[in-house]
Amino acid sequence: MKPVLCIARPLPGGDLRPLEALFEIRGGSAPLSGAALVDAARDARALVVTYIDRVDVPLLSALPALSHVASYGVGVNHIDLDACRARGVLVTNTPGVLTDATADHAMALLLASARRVAEGDRIVRAGGWTALDPAWMLGTQVTGKTLGIVGFGRIGQAVARRAAGFDLKILYTGPREVPFPGARRLPLDDLLAVADFVSLNVPLTNETENLLSAGRIARMKPGAILVNTARGSVVDDVALASALESGRLAAAGLDVFRDEPRVPERFRRLPNVVLTPHLGSGTRETRAAMARMVLDELQRVARGEPPRHRVV
Repeated sequence: MKPVLCIARPLPGGDLRPLEALFEIRGGSAPLSGAALVDAARDARALVVTYIDRVDVPLLSALPALSHVASYGVGVNHIDLDACRARGVLVTNTPGVLTDATADHAMALLLASARRVAEGDRIVRAGGWTALDPAWMLGTQVTGKTLGIVGFGRIGQAVARRAAGFDLKILYTGPREVPFPGARRLPLDDLLAVADFVSLNVPLTNETENLLSAGRIARMKPGAILVNTARGSVVDDVALASALESGRLAAAGLDVFRDEPRVPERFRRLPNVVLTPHLGSGTRETRAAMARMVLDELQRVARGEPPRHRVV
């Protein structure tokens, strides 16, 4: 009798056929959550989840046969790692494969925010461009300015490589020195005080939740632009909205939110905020590669081989 594999959500570009020889597959054609997920996965040996799906003590307690949680994505803040560790449940993820797509999106948000691209698009579509005026809709020049990167891992460094094409001066903050040409490491508060653009690229942990607090937002350089492709809970939403409403911060490009898919109304009302629905890894190529990585890990573990991307 084959072990049960439960897939909480469809995986774009994922071909499940190679798994059929190893598993009895449940799910994968429609989202499963709550009681439906528990019912489908009750005797599952392996479970595939995304960042949307919370793997916590109640779920683990309801799935006594579970030995492998394969997460589609690099962040694991949706998984209670201590509980998995205590139960001997393996957790794997998909690092690296989404680095370039997320860095591309961070730069897209930076440029769109600085040059008022989304705002201009809305005005043109609404028929609001009725005269030629060289002083109208002025944005912020990007070339030659200073970019502060908060979190200088794979994605942060990929953002820096893209920023080099715009002659941006690179500052970063992180737990250790990184040998990156031309980049300078600073304490977070010092970086915020001088950076024209700030890109958040940290994982969500107990240490980074509300990392960009009201106090730190107040320390940001007046007229700065914030880009967040990390996690929404890294930022104090109320303080950020107030800084954007007052004009103390020029703009923001936000791809992630604290309570997705809900987006704070204050952000949705602001013309100087570019909003995207968690599209950091959202390319066909990247999402398909993530699916292949998840399926490869499932096969390796099922065959008794060591996983390539073990978290715990």
